[in-house]
Amino acid sequence: MNSLEKLYWKLKSKYPQLHQQWQLWCKWPKTEKEKEEIIIGAILTQRTNWQNVEKAINNLRNAHLCSLCDIKQVEPKMLYPLIKPVGFYRTKAEYLREISKFIVEKYRHLAKMAQQNLFDLRKELLSLRGVGKETADSILLYALEKPIFVIDEYTKRLAQKEGLSSQFSYDALQKLFEAQLKKEVRLFQEFHALIVIEGKNH
Repeated sequence: MNSLEKLYWKLKSKYPQLHQQWQLWCKWPKTEKEKEEIIIGAILTQRTNWQNVEKAINNLRNAHLCSLCDIKQVEPKMLYPLIKPVGFYRTKAEYLREISKFIVEKYRHLAKMAQQNLFDLRKELLSLRGVGKETADSILLYALEKPIFVIDEYTKRLAQKEGLSSQFSYDALQKLFEAQLKKEVRLFQEFHALIVIEGKNH
């Protein structure tokens, strides 16, 4: 068992129950609607905490605008008051509409999108405004169920603390995790979730 596998089991024993967003994000299987909500959440969670995202998503639900198709059909300004809790709401409204428009017009359904090659999907997502590596990989892993490891600040800090690598760039750490772990979607999802929970607690 290598150092990353040991770390996974250590965190799994420490946090046997996932909470907050991870109950949905690591759920298996997920409905199309749940996957769309993950994509929306991945955009909204940028530079804010999950409590604010939950408020915004509840607002979208109450307004019957919690699907990609619905978001695509409204003007971004209609989303402003609904997603205001997450901050940067004007920008994020534009990002939400752009990714919704892209997915609905090109693929119609996430099931069809998920059939595409991981590399091609990642390239497409990264071409969209407001979608960086962490957001793209979160969508790929949790919504489209592709085996790609998400790297965030919590992962970088834990890697430094545990002495897992001498390089802490996004690409270097992603390569390390994917090389040392079985390439399984559920493992990647749960491990990343556990790292975030550990990071928030410490």
